[in-house]
Amino acid sequence: MASLSSLRTGRLAGLVAAVLLLILWCCLVGEAQADGFYGLEFALSQAHLDPSAQNDSFLSLPASLKRSLAQEGNFDIQAKIRSLLSLQITVPVTVKLVGFFNDGAIASLLSDYINALTGDDDRIKVIGGEAHNLAIKAKTSVEVTMASKQLADRIHRAIELELRKSSSQDGFSNLQPVSYTLIDEIIQEDLQKPLSSYAIYLLNVKSQARPYAYNYSRTEASFGASTCLGSIWTSTDRYLWIDLTAGPISYGPYVSGEGFMPRSELHPLAIGHSVKQDQLAAELASLIWSASRMLLVPALRIPRYFQSKLQVNFVHIQASDDEPSMKRLDFDAIEKAFLVESNNGFLLKRQQLIFKWHSLNFSTCDVCVAAVSHSLRSFTARFFYENYTLFINQYLDSQQLHFALQNAKRDLEIKAGVDYSVKSRTVYVYILDLDNMRPILLDRYHQAMAFKDMVIAVRSGPAQYALEYNCNGRRLFLQVQELERPIVAALLHTLWGVTSTHLTWSREHNSTIVDYTWAAGQTPFGPFADMMSLSFVQRDAVSRNTILTTLNSSITTATEILRSVKTHGGGKKVMGQKRHAEFIQRCNVFIFKLEKVVSGLSHFDFNMALYFLESSKHDLYALHKIAYDSITGLQANLVCFSDPPFPWGSVLLFPCLLSVFLYLIIRRDNLFFTKKKLF
Repeated sequence: MASLSSLRTGRLAGLVAAVLLLILWCCLVGEAQADGFYGLEFALSQAHLDPSAQNDSFLSLPASLKRSLAQEGNFDIQAKIRSLLSLQITVPVTVKLVGFFNDGAIASLLSDYINALTGDDDRIKVIGGEAHNLAIKAKTSVEVTMASKQLADRIHRAIELELRKSSSQDGFSNLQPVSYTLIDEIIQEDLQKPLSSYAIYLLNVKSQARPYAYNYSRTEASFGASTCLGSIWTSTDRYLWIDLTAGPISYGPYVSGEGFMPRSELHPLAIGHSVKQDQLAAELASLIWSASRMLLVPALRIPRYFQSKLQVNFVHIQASDDEPSMKRLDFDAIEKAFLVESNNGFLLKRQQLIFKWHSLNFSTCDVCVAAVSHSLRSFTARFFYENYTLFINQYLDSQQLHFALQNAKRDLEIKAGVDYSVKSRTVYVYILDLDNMRPILLDRYHQAMAFKDMVIAVRSGPAQYALEYNCNGRRLFLQVQELERPIVAALLHTLWGVTSTHLTWSREHNSTIVDYTWAAGQTPFGPFADMMSLSFVQRDAVSRNTILTTLNSSITTATEILRSVKTHGGGKKVMGQKRHAEFIQRCNVFIFKLEKVVSGLSHFDFNMALYFLESSKHDLYALHKIAYDSITGLQANLVCFSDPPFPWGSVLLFPCLLSVFLYLIIRRDNLFFTKKKLF
């Protein structure tokens, strides 16, 4: 019995071991098939060997991998189209609540509200020119966490000490200015670098004895120079913080207009003064969702494809050769704003930005004088100075000026000595230094305007000009002689399609709307900031926009190819066995590479995304060639056939049936005789 029991135990152990080996083998085979199908390890090994993706990696795939890629059971044209159109970027966001002490209930409620705001079809928008959607979706994945009490206490004490030391005060709004660096240094110490997601700090610390707001400028506000105090800060790294207890603040149009950031408690940035903590979740969710749409994944201004070499030619057109005029325009500051950022990962690895400087005089450039003269317009405005006074001012029509300079481009290149033989994408920046004592702007409000092929900037008149905007009760002034910041903003528009931080697309209105909530702080756009440095909003948008534009073009082209093949009868009927197998292989590799592009964008690895995007062009070209050669090789055959014979049987059958029917009608009394009629 003992030997029998041991025998059974040994068999059972052997059976269990066999089952475990079978499970392990299946797992290994599954992983091998997955790696074999996608070629993940092989694809990654090519990035350091061929960083520019000039070689077609498909040609070096092993035969076994190609066979696994050509499985017809996994290929459905309509399913592949749906797969291409469902590509989605995941935007990870970590929200840290500082100063919210209610056992985390608000964190859970805030997550629910944010998920409710997430739309079903959040496709990335292009708002410039003819507004349209891209084929790529963007989904915000938000994680809400509670910050430590020590962080809130530290921020509160730092602000309290600063308010005690400083005696300066904004006479218009009674706000005490506090440098943003005071809080930013504390936030940086709390961050865990490198950042794997965007971080949003919501500060709801204890109220101070005096109202305060944050100063972003090195100079204090005065009647001659106005600065705008705010309550937000967008850093160069991927984080921003919002102080809900600062203010109350307000900025926006002075007389009338959209996008005003009000003091009202209905606005999320004013909730810290009038709403209890248990009622904040909905307003905070709205604030985070606004930041997601306008800062984290903003719309594209215009589509911009990747160019490895970009050149900016500055053409400074002056009234005279006076040296002071040249000194007032700091070209080095403009160049530094981009080149310093490019050294810190501002541009993609394969991208190069070059600046060239040229000068012209109106006295020797008749085309320049004619362009300005034809573009000059006038308008009237009334201002209240003791009584209403009518003023007549002039401005330049930017569209007319752009048309004139575009037509005179070749002549201006010759006069300025521009080397137009350079093989790169070239953008011209025309700076018009007008000898006029009154301010002349572009389209009445702008110092610089961005177009697809050029930037136009104008400078004239006095040192300052009153704007139709106010901040915290103070009217803002435009520094007319300072063109550096407007030129930097316009170049971001033209070179990379970066959208201004106060513009967004409204799906409900089907148009672009203005919202100045995020227009203060570190941004080169808008009248409420005076900083020329770039935050993570612009830095990420530069790389993301070029990749998204090319990715959208690849998806659109691929779906058109697949639909064309389906329209002509499907794969095998159009291509044949051999071509159809290669078409399936190429299509599977192409979709895998696009998925890697989306993964790179989601993890902020823009260089990896660019590599797979460039590598996918080989597969897209092969798909197009196979489909084109197959469809154009189709021949229309006309099959002739003889007329069918005359249907004699049907023709003769009809009178026979009619005769039988008439006979039955006539003889019905004899045929259907019944004895009942006799009685």
